[in-house]
Amino acid sequence: MGVRPDDASEHVSLEAVRLPEPAPLPEALTRAEGVELRTDVEQRLRHAAGRSYPDLVRLRRGELEVAPDAVVVPFGREAVGPLLRLCAEERVAVVPFGGGTSVVGGVDPLRGEHAAVISLDLSGLREVEVDRISLTARLGPGLRGPEAEAELARAGLTLGHFPQSFEQATIGGFAATRSAGQASSGYGRFDDIVTAVELIAPVGSLRTLQIPHTAAGPSLRELVLGSEGTLGVITEVACRVRRAPKRRLYEAWVASDFGAGREICRDLAQNGLLPEVLRLSDEAETAISLQMAGVGGARARALDAYLGLRRRRGGCLVVCGWEGEPDTVRRRRRLAVRRLRRAGAAALGRSAGRSWERGRYEGPYLRDTLLDLGVLVETLETAHSWSRLEELYCAVRAALREALGERSIVICHLSHAYPDGASLYFTFLARGEPGQELEQWRRAKSAACEAIVSCEATITHHHAIGRDHAPYMRAEVGELGLEALRAVKNRLDPAGVMNPGKLLALGRGG
Repeated sequence: MGVRPDDASEHVSLEAVRLPEPAPLPEALTRAEGVELRTDVEQRLRHAAGRSYPDLVRLRRGELEVAPDAVVVPFGREAVGPLLRLCAEERVAVVPFGGGTSVVGGVDPLRGEHAAVISLDLSGLREVEVDRISLTARLGPGLRGPEAEAELARAGLTLGHFPQSFEQATIGGFAATRSAGQASSGYGRFDDIVTAVELIAPVGSLRTLQIPHTAAGPSLRELVLGSEGTLGVITEVACRVRRAPKRRLYEAWVASDFGAGREICRDLAQNGLLPEVLRLSDEAETAISLQMAGVGGARARALDAYLGLRRRRGGCLVVCGWEGEPDTVRRRRRLAVRRLRRAGAAALGRSAGRSWERGRYEGPYLRDTLLDLGVLVETLETAHSWSRLEELYCAVRAALREALGERSIVICHLSHAYPDGASLYFTFLARGEPGQELEQWRRAKSAACEAIVSCEATITHHHAIGRDHAPYMRAEVGELGLEALRAVKNRLDPAGVMNPGKLLALGRGG
């Protein structure tokens, strides 16, 4: 894939941005108590899109198809219920907004059939209450990842949830999308660590007990997690926390190829030896990662010679990260390393692991640079069982290459390993087609999603459904499953004002 200087894209100024004219708001909403109403252009713009490729293209052009008619910021949890009831009565759609990091259209301010649409900014809900005896914490949904960690650190604790969006995403967003962090192999996905939630819907409040486990019927907590703002607003999340690790040890290895690396990950997962972080890059991602880490010149020659001696040239990078008490880290690492060596992996050492750790949140910023150069760059993820992971990997790669052309770049890594399977995370790049970027993206995204569905894999492991994946929900849960979820929504949100067009939109063929 070549990039020429004339491929570069330009940004428009804030003053040049064209937003849809705001719809008039009901007078009752302008007089609502306990909230702040913002209608200026900048606030409407900041809440008009997430961070998917189409979002960024539209923002750069300054041409947005949709924007909230107003941004509403509640001062506290007690203001949310009356506000939602008012919006239901006045036919005003409500889009809950946390960090705005959705990459699947989850915060698109769609009005649907309603008179207006507001973005409900939850940044004011930032309470923290720590139970040091039970090692749990009640957290407000508006807390960003670093803010929550800073508050817990004062008590010597950590949530252990570090997705790539960590710097901007919020506790409420983690819960609403069933987020998975980069250390989920050790700490668990976000839904694994949630013990209780509070959801305020237009018809009332749903609150689960903060208990370790219950056999009292289907889990209402699980129903709220992953609901993406379509049932109501998550106003409080209780989570298990851990004592902050005294030791963090990250290192890298090289497997002979992606298949061999996959077997290493499976072996670790099925024998209870997963490190907190386990990430396997395919050959293409490995080559790019080493280049980005500055492995060039004499270092590159030395590395090439070392890998040649180990017969691992062109192999695949495996990043392992252990966290915890020093003695525990040493013991767990020793057991895992024994299996890595038995499988033929070559050690690259801790400097390579630390290099990955330092750059773990850089992806979104690098994407902005590539967009400046006129490059289409997007990600998608899925998951399947170990027995079908190779089939899924090949199908999605082939679909993306066919949709984007032979000069495109498709890379992938395996992460979030389980005893029965793992997640595959794809990144694809191509020279953007000027004026046709969104059509080009749609062609690639649709091809990849169709390949995922044809393999009977999940349409999303941790990015959620949002607007982009909604057409594939029927393939995920079946028609009866969709009807059951819609029945719940109709009970909690009979006016249908909560985040229209997301999660439960009609699937393909209907």
